[in-house]
Amino acid sequence: MLASTLMLIALLCAGVFIPVPYSEMSPGPTVNTLGDHDGEPVLQISGRKTYATSGNLNMTTVRVTSADYKMNLVEAVYGWLAHDNKVVPHETLYPDGKTEEESTQENAEEFSQSQESAKVAALEALDIPVQSWVIVSTVVKDSPAEGKLHAGDVIKAVDGKAVKEPADVAELVTEHKPGEDVEFTIVPAKEQAAAEKEQRSATKTQKVTITTATSDDAGEKRAIVGISAGTDHTFPFTIDIKLADVGGPSAGLMFALGIYDKLTPGALTGGAFVAGTGTIDEDGKVGPIGGIEMKTVGARDKGAEYFLTPAENCASAAKDTPDGLTLVKVGTIDDALGALKDIRAGDTADLPKCSAS
Repeated sequence: MLASTLMLIALLCAGVFIPVPYSEMSPGPTVNTLGDHDGEPVLQISGRKTYATSGNLNMTTVRVTSADYKMNLVEAVYGWLAHDNKVVPHETLYPDGKTEEESTQENAEEFSQSQESAKVAALEALDIPVQSWVIVSTVVKDSPAEGKLHAGDVIKAVDGKAVKEPADVAELVTEHKPGEDVEFTIVPAKEQAAAEKEQRSATKTQKVTITTATSDDAGEKRAIVGISAGTDHTFPFTIDIKLADVGGPSAGLMFALGIYDKLTPGALTGGAFVAGTGTIDEDGKVGPIGGIEMKTVGARDKGAEYFLTPAENCASAAKDTPDGLTLVKVGTIDDALGALKDIRAGDTADLPKCSAS
């Protein structure tokens, strides 16, 4: 008996004091994109007529343990047994030894990009034109482009060939061999910012010649200049998304739907409580996200009746659907708008529901 007791005490101590390489995910807050957060509207639109609406279009989140938190064995076992939580390897949330600060910065950048994509997708769905152009997103330190190109510069052409998509830049640069010169035609970031402020088209271009370097990638060597290209936009009116302490790209779909709702008469949900998740690109395609099981639980706990679910997450989400929640499968913003039309009309029998198979 004494030996068994001592062994039990030793095991309990080990479970409490010995860290294990795991982290925990749990349901996080949900926020109605049509409502207020911390005393101000989540979506603020000026320069365009908006309409009163009702109901809920809630974006959902996942709460995770910090990168520095050392989970012990007892907590890991409890998390595995808890229905609403999920214990995952630490590297799943913080790969390659990424610090919490690095992860937070990356999530903030993804969140910002998701807002831009949501605005474009919503306005495109409303047939409201949006001006877009290719820009320099980042310049790698100590690269050939450092000091010659700057973040925010608009890339009009490479070697005299017009650039229409970010991918065009890499394609045109890699037509060169390392060590060869490549010519960029740009509108400097300051000129572009001034033109936007004055609501005019930027016309002052300049040519920049850069000698390419060799990539550090394994395998075939290719020419690089040390930039990443992205897309920027000018919107015909102002759309601000006021939501702090949230990161990642997964709120894109719900932001797009909230913007669409505020710019159209009537309530998009018909007053129903709809939540959801999903990334969205500028063409309105909805992409998968992580932590779907936690998000459905968080949504249902808040009172959601319907959950707009990315098609690629449907099978996983349907394996353990909270009681009273209908999972609606969506692959594009048009799918979501169609589902909301049916919900609004009370015609829910034929909604494209998720299944576990």
